[in-house]
Amino acid sequence: MPSLVIRSEHRRSPRIWGILAVLGFASACATNPATGKREFSLVSEGQEIQMGQQGKQDVLRSMAVHPDSTLQRYVSSLGMAMARKSERPELPWSFVVLEDPVVNAFALPGGPIFITRGILTHMTSEAELVSVLGHEMGHVTARHSARQMSQQQLASVGLMAGMIISPQIAKFGEAASQGLGLLFLKFGRGDELQADELGFKYMLQENYDPREMASMFQTLDRMRGDEGGRVPEWQSTHPDPGNRVANTEQRITALNRSLAGLTVDRDEFLTRTNGLLFGENPREGFFEGTTFHHPELRFRFDFPSGWKTVNQTQQVAGVSSAQDAMISITLAGNAAPSTVLQQFLGQQGIQAGRTSSSAINGLPAALGEFRAQTEQGVLAGVIGFLSHNGSTYKIMAYTPEPRASQYGNLFQQAIGSVRPETDTRVLNIKPNRVRIVNLPRAMTVAQFNQAYPSVIPLAQLALINGVAEGDTFPAGSKVKRVVVE
Repeated sequence: MPSLVIRSEHRRSPRIWGILAVLGFASACATNPATGKREFSLVSEGQEIQMGQQGKQDVLRSMAVHPDSTLQRYVSSLGMAMARKSERPELPWSFVVLEDPVVNAFALPGGPIFITRGILTHMTSEAELVSVLGHEMGHVTARHSARQMSQQQLASVGLMAGMIISPQIAKFGEAASQGLGLLFLKFGRGDELQADELGFKYMLQENYDPREMASMFQTLDRMRGDEGGRVPEWQSTHPDPGNRVANTEQRITALNRSLAGLTVDRDEFLTRTNGLLFGENPREGFFEGTTFHHPELRFRFDFPSGWKTVNQTQQVAGVSSAQDAMISITLAGNAAPSTVLQQFLGQQGIQAGRTSSSAINGLPAALGEFRAQTEQGVLAGVIGFLSHNGSTYKIMAYTPEPRASQYGNLFQQAIGSVRPETDTRVLNIKPNRVRIVNLPRAMTVAQFNQAYPSVIPLAQLALINGVAEGDTFPAGSKVKRVVVE
């Protein structure tokens, strides 16, 4: 790798000397295992593996694993077969299905790969599944995350050099570094193209029909229009390098060989995924407007009108439209509300205000106002602990201190809205599931939907079956429908 050269006729200023001193360790190159090219890298393979394993644990703590062990083994066996023949077979590879309704798949450095239940319900063959696993493997074998992290470190070093020379910007260092991390760890179009190429190669090595990769990309593209313009998470985190379908078709043409007899395994895949939940599981909580219902835990809660809300594995949260206030609900064990309130208010850096202990809609509760000193400034808000059905819940509402008076009443109203769920419609709600029908005769999509009704729109039904609305299913084929059970 060429060294940094400054012409001798230019005098090195103190600023240049400072930057060179910080950057002196940065001349590190490594061979990309997938391409054989020399690339800049500050991350060793050992570090890459360590970060990936730590990231894997973080994912497993924050996201639920799909409970079907048979499906887990099926997906893992497909991924491991490719991994063993990849450029990095020695990595601690793992392939995990997450119980998440979003259409997504992602890879962590050093081998962990995750795929969601949501994307599985939008696939129609084993070959499509293999194409996505292969793409994610490509990010790992080509060390894309490691290279991005090296760029992040280099950018942070440059920032450090600036702070050495200009101490007045030092107070912004941490925030700027975090921003650079978010920026650099997003894969670029070049990485996506390379991951597509590697995934194409890996699936072909396992004798899978690469035309199914194009079909998968078509499905993801169609989701933009067929599902109300909602972009699948896979596309929002994987920048589109161009026309993926056309690129795949060009690779197929370049093979200059017959694809007859290559594996698709549509029936095998559909049999394996029969019964998967489709979309959100309302038994784990759902929103109607800004009202959150939880049938299993049997409570409901009203977020302020106009707030953006999210239901996550470990918390339910809402953020104000101005993004300057937040309310979250989490489980807090089973101790008495007054006990955990005092524990919270007794923490270092917390300044307690007024407290009260009185029931909220029949639920034992303890509330307290607080101020908290953080690196970003002082936060102020209300913390509430409530007991319901043997569990204690923490409701935390906060905002920067200058806006505390603006949100005070809103926080109190929100916390005061918690109440037991008594609506039988909510308590008895059931999730949608994918069910497979063996067609006794040929049917158009519309005829199939009439004979075997689904709870999703016709366009979405065609989408998850990988066909157009006007297409015909041949007799004897397996076709998905979505029903409430």
